This record gives sequence, C-alpha cells and structure tokens, in this order.
Amino acid sequence: MELSIVIVSYKCKEVFRVALDAVFASRVNFEYEVIVVDNDSQDGTVEMVETEYLSRPELAGKLVLIKNTNEGFAKGNNRGLRVSKGAYKLLLNPDTKVAPETLQVMMDFMKSRPDVGISTCKLVKGDGTLDAASRRSLPDPWNALMRVTGLSFLLPKSKLVAGYNLSHTDPDQEMEIGACVGAFMFVGPACYEKIGLLDERFFMYGEDLDWCKQAHDAGFKVWYYPKTTTMHYKGSSSKKNSKKALYEFHNTMWQYYQKHLARTYPFLLNWLVYIGIWARYVLQLTKNAFRKQAIVSK
Repeated sequence: MELSIVIVSYKCKEVFRVALDAVFASRVNFEYEVIVVDNDSQDGTVEMVETEYLSRPELAGKLVLIKNTNEGFAKGNNRGLRVSKGAYKLLLNPDTKVAPETLQVMMDFMKSRPDVGISTCKLVKGDGTLDAASRRSLPDPWNALMRVTGLSFLLPKSKLVAGYNLSHTDPDQEMEIGACVGAFMFVGPACYEKIGLLDERFFMYGEDLDWCKQAHDAGFKVWYYPKTTTMHYKGSSSKKNSKKALYEFHNTMWQYYQKHLARTYPFLLNWLVYIGIWARYVLQLTKNAFRKQAIVSK
C-alpha cells in the first residue's frame, strides 16, 4: 500500500459525496486506501458512506469507515493515521475535489524529492480564486500584526507586508513554503516517521501549521507544487458552528504562539500578542452578529 488518504468528516454530507467521487475517479498506478473518520456528524454522512460506497465491492476494499465522537480535527485525523497502511499519507478535507491526475502528480513529485517532507498542490476556492492558506509563511509577530491590522489585504503585493500568505509571489510557481493548509497535506514516509501524529491540543485549526513547523525542525522542506489543482469549497464544516470555530481559530493562534514562539520573545511582547489575539476575537464576534453569514477566517 503506497498511499493512505485520511478524511475527517463533520456535517458536510453533500460536499463530501463530491470529494469521495473525485478520489475514487483518480487515475493512479499505485494502491491506495481511503480512511473516513466521521466526527459524529448526525446528518446522514455515515449512512451515505455505508450505502453508497461500502456497499460497492469495487470500493469496499479501499475504504475504511471509523465512527467517532467529535474530538476535533487533530484527534480525528490521528485516529485515521493510526490504522493507515500506506507509506505516504494524505490529509484531505471533505470539502475538496481532487482533479483526476492530482494524486498521481503529487505521488510522483514526492518520490522525486525525498528532501520534501510535506507538500501541497494548488488549492482553488469555489469562486475560482486561490485559497491563500495553501501556501504560507510560518507565523511570527510581524506577519500576524500585518494580518490583524488588515495591511496584508490592503497591500497584497508587498513582500514586507503580505509575507504570511505570500501573495506577492506567482501562484503558478512552485516554491518552498513555511506551511500549507490541512485541507491537502501530502506527507512522505521519512518525515512521518520523524514527526509522528498531529498535536491533539489543537482542536481545529493550527494543527497544520504545527505539523509543518515540526517538519522544518526535523530537517525537511515543505513545498507548494501547483502543477495540479484541487478545488476547496472552504469552511463547510466550520459554518455549522461558527461561534465555536471562531473561538478555536483564535485559541489556536495563542496555542501556537505559546508552543513555538513565546520563549524567543520578551514578556511584554508576549502579552501584547495575547491581547491582540483576543481583541481580534471580540471584534470578529461583534462583526459576525451583524452579518448574514459568519466569517471565521479569510
């Protein structure tokens, strides 16, 4: 078995069907398995997987369904990773649609680059625009400040100001990056052996940044490879509970800062970061109260 695809589902039955159909329509020359971990969706997702996929003999041998309580994204993925058999691992969101050639292109790339521990392809949102989270720098106080103040959105072509989302670079140019998004993370066997499972302290959001940071620390590169594209219908699960998602998004910022950055910066700056994160949370919570559709993160 060369590839294990782990998908954590939560209240997204209709888009998930699109994701599974696309995976099983992939044109590949290797064996793969799909491990679905359902985080207690209670919307018919489990029944849909059982009746539409596990009932088909040609798919049942490739598909594993784990019925889980909602322990969060990191724990859900870890449940799938623990039973995975593939040398390579792919974390894939249930609100994605891989192109028919995507799995093969990414597998070929990873095999050709053993120095790359984690890679991602070009992720495009439902409106046709690039998912900015698919290629990022690792967080630091400066690029966090630029995002919180909105300057990174006002000056997206400035390397100094918009360094976090790398919007000053060509989206069709492959490059080494700080981090990719958990919607599509292709992990090589040597890297996985060193970094292991996701940090389960991250309930949702941030586990992808943390995994990429661990890969860098272990001596591997994280790579953006836009030679193939995956659609990302972003936020399908987080919209189901936007208040909790908004809280976890900001809590994750502080957790990541405490784990990787707090020891390298002075006490006063750490407190300013803490105040800035939770001030942003209160502001976004207030704005969402007046929006038809709540926003967690752009």
